[in-house]
Amino acid sequence: MKHTTIKDVFFDLDHTLWDFDKNSELTFATIFNKIHPTIETAAFIEKYVPINQACWKLYQYDKITHSELRYNRLKHSFDALKYTISDEEIEMIAQEYIQRLPENNHLFDGTFEVLDYLNQKYKLHIITNGFAEVQFKKLNNSNIGSYFQTITNSEMAGVKKPNPIIFEYALDLARAQKESSIMIGDSLEADVEGALNAGFDAIYFNESKAQVEQNIKQVNHLLELKKYL
Repeated sequence: MKHTTIKDVFFDLDHTLWDFDKNSELTFATIFNKIHPTIETAAFIEKYVPINQACWKLYQYDKITHSELRYNRLKHSFDALKYTISDEEIEMIAQEYIQRLPENNHLFDGTFEVLDYLNQKYKLHIITNGFAEVQFKKLNNSNIGSYFQTITNSEMAGVKKPNPIIFEYALDLARAQKESSIMIGDSLEADVEGALNAGFDAIYFNESKAQVEQNIKQVNHLLELKKYL
């Protein structure tokens, strides 16, 4: 059912528009081919993805710092692979990864089409927990930055999704009202529950087709947003 009162549409970036997993794997492949050619990227990624998600969850709730996130996700992944590597090398890879990541800019299928469609009807915005400098590079390098009137990141707001303060911050920055706003993101906890708890509507980008409660609005492909908006 189409929403008729929405004026402002807020998107998450990573895993929603910007294909983090694909871009991340390409970045690691480039780094390993150059300095650690014995590491099989696919094997590393298999360990890294769940470890990175777990580290981000700790970071999301301020249980680890930005620096600890960047170090721990690599250290724990190499440990899981039983690959011996020094802390100095891990720090070097962590820095190079952050620098190189925005050079790969694969987007989810339908991104440009749905943004073109929505941009004619709504004001579009970003709310992201990602690091400010890297997120701006991703938006600009992937040629989607111009679609968004405001970009809120957790460094600006001082808190991370699902904390309601970041949603309030984003609403103020966008000069938007809760009653006429909607959030779209891949995280049930950070994006959907976060937005709902902050007082505005949400749509779950369920690309993996995970089982969710029936009362949650969801899409499996970005172009399905047209049925709601």
